Amino acid sequence: MCGIVGLLDPQHERVDQLTEIVIRMSDTLIHRGPDDSGHWTDSHGTVALGIRRLAVVDLTPAGHQPMISSDQRWVLVFNGEIYNYRDLRKKLSGEGAAVRGDSDTEVLLVSVQHWGLERTLNAIEGMYAFALWDQHRCELHLVRDRFGEKPLYYGWIEGRLAFASELKAIASVPGFVANLDRDSIALFLRRNCIPAPFTVYQGYFKLLPGHMITIPAETRSGTTPTPRAYWSAFAEVESAKLHTLVGSTRELTDELEETLSRSVSTRMIADVPVGAFLSGGVDSSLVVALMQKQSDTPIHTFTVGYEDRRYDESAEAAAVAAHLGTKHSTLQVSDRDVAQVIPQLSGIWDEPFADPSQIPVLLVSRLARSDVTVSLSGDGGDELFAGYNRHAWLERLWSRADSLSPTVRRAIANGLGRIPPGAINGPASMTKILPVRWRIRNPSNKMMKLAKILASSTPEEAYYSLVSHWSSAESMVIGARDGHAGHSDSRQWQAFSDMTEAMLWIDLVTYLPDDILTKLDRAAMAVSLETRTPFLDRDVFRFAWRLPMEMKLKDGTTKWILRQVLHRHVPAALVERAKSGFDLPLDGWLRGSLKPWAEELLNESRLRNQGILDPVPLRRAWEQHLSGRIDLGSEIWEVLVLQSWIDQWMPSLNK
Repeated sequence: MCGIVGLLDPQHERVDQLTEIVIRMSDTLIHRGPDDSGHWTDSHGTVALGIRRLAVVDLTPAGHQPMISSDQRWVLVFNGEIYNYRDLRKKLSGEGAAVRGDSDTEVLLVSVQHWGLERTLNAIEGMYAFALWDQHRCELHLVRDRFGEKPLYYGWIEGRLAFASELKAIASVPGFVANLDRDSIALFLRRNCIPAPFTVYQGYFKLLPGHMITIPAETRSGTTPTPRAYWSAFAEVESAKLHTLVGSTRELTDELEETLSRSVSTRMIADVPVGAFLSGGVDSSLVVALMQKQSDTPIHTFTVGYEDRRYDESAEAAAVAAHLGTKHSTLQVSDRDVAQVIPQLSGIWDEPFADPSQIPVLLVSRLARSDVTVSLSGDGGDELFAGYNRHAWLERLWSRADSLSPTVRRAIANGLGRIPPGAINGPASMTKILPVRWRIRNPSNKMMKLAKILASSTPEEAYYSLVSHWSSAESMVIGARDGHAGHSDSRQWQAFSDMTEAMLWIDLVTYLPDDILTKLDRAAMAVSLETRTPFLDRDVFRFAWRLPMEMKLKDGTTKWILRQVLHRHVPAALVERAKSGFDLPLDGWLRGSLKPWAEELLNESRLRNQGILDPVPLRRAWEQHLSGRIDLGSEIWEVLVLQSWIDQWMPSLNK
């Protein structure tokens, strides 16, 4: 795992100047690669590449980058892992290609040299972002992996194209101008992240998952060729749906276990210690179970816990670990831990990012890094096997709600929205009289979601109401032109006759890369920890989309077939409970220990002086949250994250 940087200079400036800038860029990414560094600049002053390396496979100098092919044509800087590199190496050797070392980087480079880039991209299985310079054709190729596990940013600065694994490296280039993209800020308030291809800055972009961009050396400054997809998730889904799996429950469960086991096995290959995150839920427990089954020694597992029992799953995770026989570590998170982490968030994520679970994921990553260099994660299981609550009940609920008139639905929604959270969550809550199996975590939040659904006009609108935060985001951002409003995969919603399948698709191509994987990459790499996600494997992906929906959702049970595999290794009683994951008690913290910090950032004079956000609805929302009339913790958190980011990256806005 690494951090890569580079410059393409059509003006052919001085070689030493390019080299100096690239070294400066890579120095900002030491956390992504503390073990080694390297840089290369061509003799014409056209391109410079740099890297910081976290050594995981082949710890010898043979894995040093930038790496140049034996025929001197190709120069590569690579961030990620190629999990099938050993199979590819055997195949290449059988065809007469020479692979001297044992690094996946060299296998990637030899593959390009021997097979060409297109065939190589089809052959490799892994997570990656890389830059490849073709010295014969004088072209730079930037490539990002299929699911978006590894990041890659790019943009023009004073006639040079800069690219890097993180925005902070680009911001270090002389001449960088930080112009705020207000349309991106509006998107952030809706999504709690800024989705690709946009960034917080005008003129800078994220490469989309499964895409590549080829930039000739003589490209006119400021004009970037259009990125193209080398792999289409949508085409794969369409193909998979034409070949639905047929077999008994046992046969399909066996096949899924074999497929997942192969994926887990390849992701355990490393020349450094490997462990796993364990929340105690279905996905992480299954990954750990399959790891432990293939290991002769106890796998090291890690989790976090809280004093607030509504959010604490550390005891459940410990019980799973004890059953599987792992070496388990738990970190109890206090208010003080949170207060210490918050000032670091803007520097880690570079642009506004407000998934609150970024804090526990960062803390559990730090915990893991004290013992291992690689940690496996259960991310991706929800998106492939229908694991979110909305997957289980939105379609059924909408079919019932649709039988009511819009007027009646809105009236019910308004009524639900007026119920104070304390009446639902408190000790005297009516939910306490329900059978245990019917109870849900944080019922007031679920009630708010129900109100949003009932206020919607279409199934698509109902879905987006659940995954959106500030519904009036565009009107809240002063100067936003709604320029990114068309950025949505909702146009593909109609391609799915099944509402739940449509949700799975949108989650796969938006929420997963823009939120979940961004959170995981930045949190882990901030502490030089490599994370790997066995669910994000092409074979697992194809299997999931070939499965009949009733094997994912059965009688309201999410991830049904995953549970069948898991129950072979872990008793159902240890893992069957309401979903929480690495969540945290944000609503209460904002009314308690974090209130003074929030009050300072939400000061009305401060907001007016900045001229970015309309302070009136923000102050109203903050007062409503403090009163307990409504829980707006997630929405308020987004604004606080934005304000903290401004303090670090654009402090001039506060003057």
